[in-house]
Amino acid sequence: MVNIAFTGGGTGGHIYPGLAVAAELKTLLAGREFRLFWIGSSAGMDRSLVEEAGIEFYGVPSGKLRRYFSLRTVSDFFKIIAGFLASRRILKKQKADILFSKGGFVSVPPCAAASSLRIPVFTHESDFSPGLATKINLRFVQRTKGKIFTAYDDTVKYFPKKTRECALVTGNPVRGIFKTADAAKGRNFLNVEKDARIILVLGGSQGAAEINDLIRAALPGLTEIYTIAHQTGSAHEWDVKESEKYKPFPYIKEELPHVMAAAEIVMGRSGAGIWEWAVLGKPMLLIPLRSGSRGDQVENARFFQEAGAAQVLGENPTPQEMMFAVTSFANDAQKREAMAAASAKIGNRDSAKLIASILFEAAGGSN
Repeated sequence: MVNIAFTGGGTGGHIYPGLAVAAELKTLLAGREFRLFWIGSSAGMDRSLVEEAGIEFYGVPSGKLRRYFSLRTVSDFFKIIAGFLASRRILKKQKADILFSKGGFVSVPPCAAASSLRIPVFTHESDFSPGLATKINLRFVQRTKGKIFTAYDDTVKYFPKKTRECALVTGNPVRGIFKTADAAKGRNFLNVEKDARIILVLGGSQGAAEINDLIRAALPGLTEIYTIAHQTGSAHEWDVKESEKYKPFPYIKEELPHVMAAAEIVMGRSGAGIWEWAVLGKPMLLIPLRSGSRGDQVENARFFQEAGAAQVLGENPTPQEMMFAVTSFANDAQKREAMAAASAKIGNRDSAKLIASILFEAAGGSN
């Protein structure tokens, strides 16, 4: 019996890549007796996404890791301790052979618990530079002789020299549906003609107020050229009505790969989700999150821009600046084709399969 534990969560960028790896593991373990289960936050979106993928989910308390002082730090500290104890009980009871972490603050207590039980810890960092959770989890990786997978080649330089031997560059895992996405299905979902030019606008799994405000202000000009498919985020109130050339959705779920396949360009933040855009070879217009972040999205965006796959808007872009960038895409087919080729080159990695094969061997799946 092979038992593989997963952890991570808080956003779709931490959950969906883990689910991509889980799907590949299920294929490798077909015909074997195995169990996959996920330890995640008892609050938030984690449970619904994981259970919809057919994976057992165990919720544990989770507290946010902060680099600054906050009155909530004390209460969160006790949540982290409770999360560690709960994770340790789950891992022990479920007889986990290995633990794979997709990051986020919820992943630290399960990784610490696995290390205390001498269960090998494997983790993946989606961003160009490692976040605080990854820096902490790296200690557990090293202690248990696991591996840390990175999306970018240069990420390894941020690790202490003594831990770099644990690192392997894999790219970012992407769900298989993006490789088989059907543009016709996307157009059908949007109810647009087959020759309609489409921009897909994404603000991450929870939406982005800044991007929503830009779209609202620039909508008349945008719809003169494109049909706008806009994921507004369920956390944000939105009162702009749907029209023939404007299609707002709080959240696009199963249909997202197909809508993306139908899009001429994709506009949005620059978290882990941009690797899904790259798999489909999409030119990107990026508006990285800057305020309230450690700058990881700026770094991700810079990488894609330097590779020729994206154009990045500056800090606090105006609707006029965004409109100018969109128009430059719309009027230059050669530019779109070159950026699409550069994007596809980045996305041409089977990261989920590579990571799954390593986890399969580590868990004794080949025995």
